[in-house]
Amino acid sequence: MTSTRTSIHGQWSSRWVFILAATGSAVGLGNIWRFPYLTGENGGGAFVLVYLFCVVMMGIPIMMAEILLGRRGRKNPINTMHTLAIEEGLSPNWRLLGWLGVIAGFIILSYYSVIAGWTIAFIFKTGMGDFVGSNADQTTAIFSELISNPKILLFWHTFFMFLTIYIVSRGVKSGLEQAVKFLMPALFILLLVMVGYAMSTERFLDGLKYLFVPDFSVLANKNLFSDVFLPALGQAFFSLSIGMGAIMIYGSYLSKDSSITFNSFVIALADTGVAILAGIAIFPIVFTYGLEPSGGPGLIFVSLPIAFGQMPLGTFFGCLFFILLMFAAWTSSISLLEPAVTWMVENRKMTRYRAAYIAGFIAWLLGLLTVLSFNHWAFKFSFAGKTYENGLFDIFDVLTANIMLPLGGVLIAIFTSWLMSRSSTIDELGLSDSIAYKIWRFIIRYVAPLGVVVIFFNAIGLFS
Repeated sequence: MTSTRTSIHGQWSSRWVFILAATGSAVGLGNIWRFPYLTGENGGGAFVLVYLFCVVMMGIPIMMAEILLGRRGRKNPINTMHTLAIEEGLSPNWRLLGWLGVIAGFIILSYYSVIAGWTIAFIFKTGMGDFVGSNADQTTAIFSELISNPKILLFWHTFFMFLTIYIVSRGVKSGLEQAVKFLMPALFILLLVMVGYAMSTERFLDGLKYLFVPDFSVLANKNLFSDVFLPALGQAFFSLSIGMGAIMIYGSYLSKDSSITFNSFVIALADTGVAILAGIAIFPIVFTYGLEPSGGPGLIFVSLPIAFGQMPLGTFFGCLFFILLMFAAWTSSISLLEPAVTWMVENRKMTRYRAAYIAGFIAWLLGLLTVLSFNHWAFKFSFAGKTYENGLFDIFDVLTANIMLPLGGVLIAIFTSWLMSRSSTIDELGLSDSIAYKIWRFIIRYVAPLGVVVIFFNAIGLFS
């Protein structure tokens, strides 16, 4: 019965389109904006090492489980969990796991759109020559002026959200596929260009050392769980789009004969590769121009413009980089809106066009709170021993990346490994009862959920 179930929303035309789409969902601001500044804030190479551990031991196995659920259910995450729970003789309340993912993705979209708006603003600032010959103080001032102006942030937030709504409203084949086919390879190529420039800087080797050589002495005054493991775990889930409904809904469009295991490894490899390339491109520039690696969320908007202001054809490459960064954000944002839209289509019998605009408008409204978090409504708060300064934006970020996504990942692991029948997961993964399947099942049953729980509860001080 499950093998013949199809999605009413369509299907990817090929395995590689799915990989591009899922990679597009994963590769975005999380890699190029979020990963470098988290690395800078949390110990450089030591953080990267922990991050890679989280990706391999928790991220990939849970991603496989989420794709598995999506393809087996062939519906939006809420209906998928409801359907599969009933088929396995479980409580239909497991649909709440679907709600958790959809809501998390929706909250992320609301502030993601604002940050993506920064990239659009910087396309024009770079094109107008604002960064030619600039130094760290000048680029910092330009960035600070941008985020302190709520009217400008609102304009670009609105513009980007409209782009997202437009693509989602066009459906799987006409919208999602067309948006990812060429944008992701282009971003990868341009990142290689930026790495090429970074190699010409004076402190290139220092940047590589900072990124790849763990200096555990920097962790001496840090809480290992709250300052390193929890941010790394949250980044792994955020970057791979795990636990936010995006991978599950994309999995529902995947053909039955496509390998979930192969797809998951390729997506994780591409996603992690882009994050590492972003670090290689950014940190040599940071050190060469005397910037702080722990520059926070504005790191990429302060460091890279300096390079664009100094390098030959910098204005051209700078515009192209921020355009493609916007495209990377675009492919991620459509995956965040898609689960809510498909729920409205399936459960409220709306047209996709109407559902996309209603859901997008609600996300846009919620995004106004982030717009004001960097200026009029900025305030400080502490969580897990760390102080945050950007009010509701930081609350949304911490709530989703450090709480909701790991919680969703744990519940996905529990559902697929402890509650679904062995035959169901074997059938969907297509691994038979092989060594590969047994390794995945062991990790998803014990290692991944236990690792997430221990990291989280240590970080918030429950075990201290």
